Amino acid sequence: MFAPMNKPLDVVALRHMPFEDAGAFAPVFAQRGDRVRYFDVGIDEFDALDPLSPDLLVVLGGAISAYQEDQYPFLIAENDFIARRIAADRPTLGICLGSQLMAKAMGARVYRNAKKEIGFAPISLTDSGRTSCLAPYGTDPIATHWHGDTFDLPEGVSLLASSALCANQAFSRGPHVIAFQFHPEAGGPRLESWVDSQKTELARAGLDENRLRDDAKTHGPNVVAKAAPVLTAWLNQLR
Repeated sequence: MFAPMNKPLDVVALRHMPFEDAGAFAPVFAQRGDRVRYFDVGIDEFDALDPLSPDLLVVLGGAISAYQEDQYPFLIAENDFIARRIAADRPTLGICLGSQLMAKAMGARVYRNAKKEIGFAPISLTDSGRTSCLAPYGTDPIATHWHGDTFDLPEGVSLLASSALCANQAFSRGPHVIAFQFHPEAGGPRLESWVDSQKTELARAGLDENRLRDDAKTHGPNVVAKAAPVLTAWLNQLR
């Protein structure tokens, strides 16, 4: 069963890149007294962690594709780990690559999106999205995006949001499983580390890194401000 909300949660975050962490979600966990442990994928061993033991599993982003098992063999064990977690209906939250890995673990196809979606752009909420934890995006739809892949919706989920370049931006299954293709946790000063580490990707996509920095100054504060109500609303409905 899910830990009572009046007790600190044991949160395990699967981290694929050193700079892609809980971001603007971290203060929420800290204020609640939750314990966040990072599991560094590709370094730590999945055999050492019971997929059902954490109160909450957060699957973070990363600059790889969910279908690149030949290049990243750890994805095989990770897929099994996430699939077992979701099959048991244990609280699980995915972001970007994490959402793709969750979709794949639930039997859906993950593949290259028609165009890379990097920067700040609005998302459009579905009826289900407007009554979900994403409600703050109904009045302020700008979100942080950084992905080149997308996924088909798994069976039995509700679509929560879309964007002009990506039809499936968020989905949920019941109260315990939620996935965001966009980055509700990103947009503050730490985004600079993303820009610095992904200059080649930005250049190949024909994107101006300085324009991205300027947009981050404009939109970043509002994106970060939405992180706390989004995560808090989702955690609260886990009761």
